[in-house]
Amino acid sequence: MRDTNFYRYRNTRAPSSPLHGRVALVTGAARGVGEALARSLSDAGMHLALLGRERKTLEEVAASLPGPSICIEADVTDCAALVGAARRVEAELGPASVVVANAGIAVSGPFKGTAAELWQRVIDVNLTGSANTARAFLPQLTATRGYFLQIASTAAFGATPMMSAYCASKAGVESFALALRGEIEPDGVQVGIAYLHWTGTDMLTGIDDHPVLAALRRHQPRPARRVHTPGQAAQWLIRGITHRAPHIYAPPWLRWCQLMRPLFPALVARITRRELRELHSETMSLPAQVLGSGGRADWESYQASRSTSPHGE
Repeated sequence: MRDTNFYRYRNTRAPSSPLHGRVALVTGAARGVGEALARSLSDAGMHLALLGRERKTLEEVAASLPGPSICIEADVTDCAALVGAARRVEAELGPASVVVANAGIAVSGPFKGTAAELWQRVIDVNLTGSANTARAFLPQLTATRGYFLQIASTAAFGATPMMSAYCASKAGVESFALALRGEIEPDGVQVGIAYLHWTGTDMLTGIDDHPVLAALRRHQPRPARRVHTPGQAAQWLIRGITHRAPHIYAPPWLRWCQLMRPLFPALVARITRRELRELHSETMSLPAQVLGSGGRADWESYQASRSTSPHGE
């Protein structure tokens, strides 16, 4: 049953959208799905807070939105920065009714060839960053009886070799969101989990050059190989946000895959084992690489902050 309190901040002069006049925060909003979702939410009449690491890109996105917006340059792994971001959102836009934990990075490469610090960074941004976001904005979501959306992935369905940190983090955020849901639903705050499949962000650029991911995609049924645009994914997401859905599938047919989840680890292992056996020496010698412009921007910012720290921390 839909919670009518969710709509109490609604601007009654614009009845076309239940989101109109309300406040949303989107992390990782500088590009990709985060940018596309911010545009869709703004089109629906929401006031947007865009949070990310790339100030210039965030400002460009904000300037192109039809509705009110603010940009906040912050690292989701920095708890103090997120608390400050929450204060600024409430002061400048009002309390957030929708919070989307979208920020994420990925590293491709063999586990043994991935620097421990880089592997940990993926976990920190994707998993710990989502928890930090929820912690900072829970007071506002409680006040508005709002909606927290955790962006997950079909990587949570079956772990892919050469993507260990990313898969671990996406399985982790799914579990985190499920646990959080049970805790905060009595306060009127609802939690959704979005499962995204192949989505054409810059993180996916060069997928056909990635031996394991290319093999997985090649062995999927033809409809499942399709790469969807961030704009299409955003439309599926906003539909779920509007209805405060507990699960959002992008594309929608993924919901039927939940029934087969026990089979996916074995299927993925079978496909990738054969691929890695044929390319073992070549694949295992590949250097780990951060995928996408957003991920590289985060890693470079992180390294720069480490180098300027007086204690190297």
